Amino acid sequence: MALKDFVRSITPTFLLNLNRRRKKNNRNNQLEKQKESGKALSKASILDDLERIGIKKGDSVLVHSSLSRIGYLEEGPKTLVDALLEQVGEEGNVLMPTSPNNVFQLNYIRNTPYFDVKNSPSKTGAITEYFRKLPQAKRSIHPTEPVSAIGPLADYFTKDHFGELTPYTEKSPFFRVSEQKGKILYIGVSLSMAGTNLHTLEDAVDFKYPVYHDEVFDFEVVDYEGVRHKIKTKVHNPVYSKKRKCDDLIPMFEKEGALQKVQIGEAHTLMVDAARFLDVMIEQYEKNGITMYTPYGE
Repeated sequence: MALKDFVRSITPTFLLNLNRRRKKNNRNNQLEKQKESGKALSKASILDDLERIGIKKGDSVLVHSSLSRIGYLEEGPKTLVDALLEQVGEEGNVLMPTSPNNVFQLNYIRNTPYFDVKNSPSKTGAITEYFRKLPQAKRSIHPTEPVSAIGPLADYFTKDHFGELTPYTEKSPFFRVSEQKGKILYIGVSLSMAGTNLHTLEDAVDFKYPVYHDEVFDFEVVDYEGVRHKIKTKVHNPVYSKKRKCDDLIPMFEKEGALQKVQIGEAHTLMVDAARFLDVMIEQYEKNGITMYTPYGE
């Protein structure tokens, strides 16, 4: 276990929350100083970064992000989103997770009356909320892990997520970005903070660990026409969620050619080859029992 994960595991929750607020306030003060000094990042500078790291026309890119880590952007989330869309071009696709949940899935599903694809806000950051509200964005109708997409394959990425019992199946946007040999960007966030695609392994193999809660939930979702549907869904078991050591997998993915460390703005960024990422997970699970719960094997 990484030292930071060990420290986190033994620190009381109220102290963790206090430290998060302290760091957030410090970062906001830094960003305000950047704004006042005229050191804002433009779309042109973000485009330069995307070009440098190898994002190309026609790419399909799933983006996890932290707005504050990037640096002060001239137009906020719009600066990054416009740069991404311009860099992949009209033939490319940009996807973002737009989950309405920022707690354990079990807590969310027990305390939320329904999911509304048009109106339930994203809780995965300001950039994703801006993105999902764009008129051309299409959002998958999944209660716990919806994804919004813009591009010629937006329907393909999102339409079959509806009604899937678990969020990461071969019909999910997370799997399909691998199927399309796309890329995943973790801009200012790590696998431990946003490792959603790691879960595709759990639905791609006969996974031996009880990562899903035993109960299957009946849940209501509201589609784009306002029609309500009753669907069934499973959620992660919080007991196993607490055992994740996602960042411990980074060296393995680097060694296997699935992940590179790059920079966008001021943000340390992970760029992932989505197809290779999934292949490595399956290979290492079958050969060595490696998962996010057992990053050094069994």
